[in-house]
Amino acid sequence: MDADNILANLDRVVPFFQPIFSADQHQVIGYEILGRFEENSEYKSLGPFFQDATIPEEYRIEVDNYLLEVALERIKDFGEEFLIFINRDPNLLMFDHGEQFMETLKQHLELDELSRVVLELSDTIDIDNFEPLQHVLAYYKTYGIKVAFDHLGDHSQLDKIAQLSPNILKVNVEQMRISGGDAYQVVLFSLSMLARKIGASLLFENIETEYQLRFAWKNGGRYYQGYFLSRPDLLFIDKHKLREKFQQECQNFISYETKKLEAVYEKTQQFNEEINTFLKVQKRYESHEEMLKVLANKLEKVCFRLYVCDDQGYQTSPNILYKDGEWLIQKSYLNSNWSWRPYFLENIIKMRNEKTGILSDLYSDIETGETIRTFSYPINNKEYVFLDLSYSYLYENDALL
Repeated sequence: MDADNILANLDRVVPFFQPIFSADQHQVIGYEILGRFEENSEYKSLGPFFQDATIPEEYRIEVDNYLLEVALERIKDFGEEFLIFINRDPNLLMFDHGEQFMETLKQHLELDELSRVVLELSDTIDIDNFEPLQHVLAYYKTYGIKVAFDHLGDHSQLDKIAQLSPNILKVNVEQMRISGGDAYQVVLFSLSMLARKIGASLLFENIETEYQLRFAWKNGGRYYQGYFLSRPDLLFIDKHKLREKFQQECQNFISYETKKLEAVYEKTQQFNEEINTFLKVQKRYESHEEMLKVLANKLEKVCFRLYVCDDQGYQTSPNILYKDGEWLIQKSYLNSNWSWRPYFLENIIKMRNEKTGILSDLYSDIETGETIRTFSYPINNKEYVFLDLSYSYLYENDALL
């Protein structure tokens, strides 16, 4: 964009407001301020201007500050109370150590209103600015200002962001389409774990379809934003506008997920009964290998790998692996230890005490890369059989996916 044209016509810089909806309240709880430039009766996004590193910092800061002042005046005139999401490049914010930003807020908001402010930062933090930014954000928080991080894509930055203790992490559902389902799930899992550890909420943005809204709800999104819900506009909307729609969508999501969870529960019960019956009626086998061979033949269309571990995580049997139409014996896995795997010991304790089997969540198999589940069952107080269910079986029983 022509930076000189924008600076020479600041009166044509206008704020647009995009609503942010809450999962728990089913209403608008805030607005994100977005910059637009009026040209030939059209409003063009100022995003390219703010993100263009070739434009002098002073120019971008001047436009940012002007936009904020106009937006805050319009918010004041509207008269309703909601969260105010304000975008800032963290490196531009530190140009004057955040003083002008804070001064602008104090000029347009009462001190007890500063808790409405959510400072939304990108994760493009220069290493030299990190420690000073940490101090500035700590100062802001004494006024109740909240911090959100956007454009979270660089895993190397997550540890730094955690140190800044943000209140909100923004998740871009558009990355689902760009990255692909499995890759995106890995990123999302990292973000959700981080959010849980630091006590932050997840805000899903760029929601454009019902499927994406359901995805956000299913993956722990507390806040939602996107064209499917409401586009950015010059005007504010009735905060209850989509309450009925949200309630209906939420009810549909709950019904759908409940059916899936019921199916998983029923399948778990079925596996428990089948394995329990097998162990009772079969003769005492001389080795785990012999037992697994018999069990494998019964479960040929269900699982592709079977093995036994003790309560310390050591494998006390070879792998029985189905490959190219036949069962193979992989003795090299004997005595391998799997206690390092997530939830392994936790599940062992649960099986030991409850005397019942467990069906795992979906995960990617280390060796095949396929999406699978594992059913584990206590053979006795010290040993447990593990059945890795094939993707083809999960696909045929789609409620398990």
